[in-house]
Amino acid sequence: MDEKLVINYQRFDNIDQLEASDKELSLAAIDALKGSYAPYSNFHVGAALRLKDGRIVKGSNQENAAYPSGLCAERTAMFAANANYPGVPQTSIAIVSTYHDGTIPGNPATPCGSCRQVMAEFQKLAGENMSVILIGGKMVLKFEKVDDILPFIFDSLD
Repeated sequence: MDEKLVINYQRFDNIDQLEASDKELSLAAIDALKGSYAPYSNFHVGAALRLKDGRIVKGSNQENAAYPSGLCAERTAMFAANANYPGVPQTSIAIVSTYHDGTIPGNPATPCGSCRQVMAEFQKLAGENMSVILIGGKMVLKFEKVDDILPFIFDSLD
């Protein structure tokens, strides 16, 4: 039997078109770029995570000469949130990248598979959807749940 996979998302021209809380989170992700340490790839990434209690936790990618000892911005934010606020559900994450000259590319960068899987686990632990906002210079994509960027999630929590 053939089946079809449908991915639901919203597309915006820029962050100004987002609702206020999503715009705030997106601006926090852009601010998180300041902490990026990417001297080897020059690929700077910022992420901001909203917790259920409203707090925002930022993260940025961290590289290391002993590759692959670095860590992506998304996981930096998620792990920091869980370490500092254990048990508080993570409800939304915004992600942005820049070129080496500091400009945001037109199309948003997407999370790697490892980050998507960590998002899926925190979504499962929260017992509710985690929205994902991907910020580009010419478009912003919003997914209402991690499942829309990682279909057929690996799930060993059951």
